Amino acid sequence: MDVDLQLSGKKAFVSGSTQGIGYAIARGLLEEGASVLVNGRDEERVRNAAESLREEVPGAVVSGVAADFAEADQVARLLDGLGEVEILVNNVGLFEVKAFEDITDADWQRYVDVNLMSGVRLSRHVLGGMLARGWGRIIFIGSESGINVPADMAHYGVTKAGMLALSNGLAKRTRGTEVTVNTILGGPTYSDGVARVVEEISEARGMAAEELKGAIIAGSQTSLLQRFIDPRELTSLALYLASPLASATNGAAVRADGGVLTAIL
Repeated sequence: MDVDLQLSGKKAFVSGSTQGIGYAIARGLLEEGASVLVNGRDEERVRNAAESLREEVPGAVVSGVAADFAEADQVARLLDGLGEVEILVNNVGLFEVKAFEDITDADWQRYVDVNLMSGVRLSRHVLGGMLARGWGRIIFIGSESGINVPADMAHYGVTKAGMLALSNGLAKRTRGTEVTVNTILGGPTYSDGVARVVEEISEARGMAAEELKGAIIAGSQTSLLQRFIDPRELTSLALYLASPLASATNGAAVRADGGVLTAIL
């Protein structure tokens, strides 16, 4: 049975949406009839993503804007031209494997700016309008690493934990309205970025990428899914949270982690 998510005509902005999870969510929103503004750091990649989405979703109303969230002037220009947004998906993020002692102050600042402050700046820009209109959706694409911070990705985990705190605090501003703020706690997802890292490591080790993928998941003692999550599986949850059907879900950290987290949230 098809379910009408009632997203037709809604205007959405998805940060970091030229590939991976962000691209999948943008496509899902377009398929549900929303208009979408996609974003990435590079003009050509943004243009290519928008063109691909038009080809994949006939009749899609999609446009793009390039901005690097590590650069304050580019963020300011983006916000100046953003206009009214009814659905904000805070997806943009950096990740890497790096020993704690090797993470420099500059690394920490870049991760804070991109992974956390992007959500601060975008949410601050759109929340007032959402509250004034009485309807809106802010969705943070979080990670199980924000709960169970990896020893070799401390800067990533800490900024994802900050994202959770931000989402929780913003939700309290929406009391008595049809505006909601939620976080999706994703687990190990085979996004384009992860695929590149797996390919690089597998090549360096002289093994097949599929073999390395299996070894990574096998090394997880808590994964119930026992495979990487497909970006489209996170998309399904994001579309529901963006929908008027999810009006009773607010201030939540909703898990789509494949059972990696063992604590009850």
